[in-house]
Amino acid sequence: MKEPILQLALDFVDLDRAIRAAEESVKGGVDWLEAGTPLIKSEGLTAVRKIKAKFPDKVIVADMKIMDAGRIEVECAAKAGADVVDCLGAAPDATIRECIKAARNYGAKIVVDTIGIKNARERAVQAEKMGADYITVHIAIDEQMEGVVSFESLREIVSAVNIPVGVAGGINSETAPQAIKAGASIIIVGGAITKSTDAHLATEQIKKAMKTGKGIKTTLYKRVTAEKIREVLEKVSTANLSDAMHRHGELSGIKPVLTGAKMVGPAVTVRTYPGDWAKPVEAIDKAEPGDVIVIDAGGVEPAVWGELATHSSIQKGIAGVVIDGAIRDVEEVKKLKFPAFSKIITPVAGEPKGFGEINVPVRAGGAVIHPGDWIAGDDDGVVVIPKKEAAEITNRAMDVLERENRIRKEIQDGGTLAEVTHLLRWEKKG
Repeated sequence: MKEPILQLALDFVDLDRAIRAAEESVKGGVDWLEAGTPLIKSEGLTAVRKIKAKFPDKVIVADMKIMDAGRIEVECAAKAGADVVDCLGAAPDATIRECIKAARNYGAKIVVDTIGIKNARERAVQAEKMGADYITVHIAIDEQMEGVVSFESLREIVSAVNIPVGVAGGINSETAPQAIKAGASIIIVGGAITKSTDAHLATEQIKKAMKTGKGIKTTLYKRVTAEKIREVLEKVSTANLSDAMHRHGELSGIKPVLTGAKMVGPAVTVRTYPGDWAKPVEAIDKAEPGDVIVIDAGGVEPAVWGELATHSSIQKGIAGVVIDGAIRDVEEVKKLKFPAFSKIITPVAGEPKGFGEINVPVRAGGAVIHPGDWIAGDDDGVVVIPKKEAAEITNRAMDVLERENRIRKEIQDGGTLAEVTHLLRWEKKG
């Protein structure tokens, strides 16, 4: 290949949405169009037929992820219009050989995908010897959500084979030049284009980055590890996070004291007795800037937090407070614009008796919260993100945000939510 190829992965489940994104990206200069696995599973090989009919001059890739029955699956895909058919490197040698033989017979080519293979370099070499036309180094979406993005395997495989190598998984306008530098001949991009509100412009930017070798900064379409959780949590909503956790994680009954305040930070937990505000105040001194104080006060009055504790927290740089119990002085708290979330508002204060513990597991809003769990709050309420899953859930929440951006644009272009999402089609039957 004289120049690197930009391949668009159309990982939709509705064909009309896939074709709309493809039309925009073709205007932006995309080279190859891929009928993604979700699209083929949802729409069948009709997806390949219609994409080929719509874009007859483009190379069409059918991401079949073949594991068995290689001959018949390649034959079906090729007859439907696929120029390149995807076979999994994890498939038996016999299946890969059958895929290659069938492709030769029907004028298609075979790409072997190394997704999920531990020794990907060795398997790529074997696939080349069997006659594969291309290799794809693929970081699975679910791995990306855990913050796994690396070009090390790509470099190893490029150095070991003589056929073109593609790369897929988390590629955007920042990372596309890095992938080319690591040796990729085919840059496979999905969400950075298909979730964009302007797929035409997104494609142009990635093509420009590929051509110039200089990344173009983006705030979306990238996944983070534990060290950068905060910067993503500050972009997403508690609704995004709840969706990412399969409609879980909320602290029931805990509401914002003031609107428009956003809170993000790891939890410093406090268990106290009703009305005993000693340990909540002591927790301010123990907390680090950016922490969120979470107080389990049994969900009852009197108040364990007020204006003076708020002033103290602001001086310390505390990100916010969550109270399964009561707060007072809310007029002053609102004036200070301090993110405070509570179950009860009352004028009555408790007494500092000193009972309770700091940084132990507590229960707030019906959820168990451990020290170091991430807490996020906004106008919709509060959610807790378990520390061990924080990077994955944060990345999945960003994915939700990105997908909603695209849906919102399609609605603005004249659709309704039911139409855009094909609501009736995807209602559970039976």
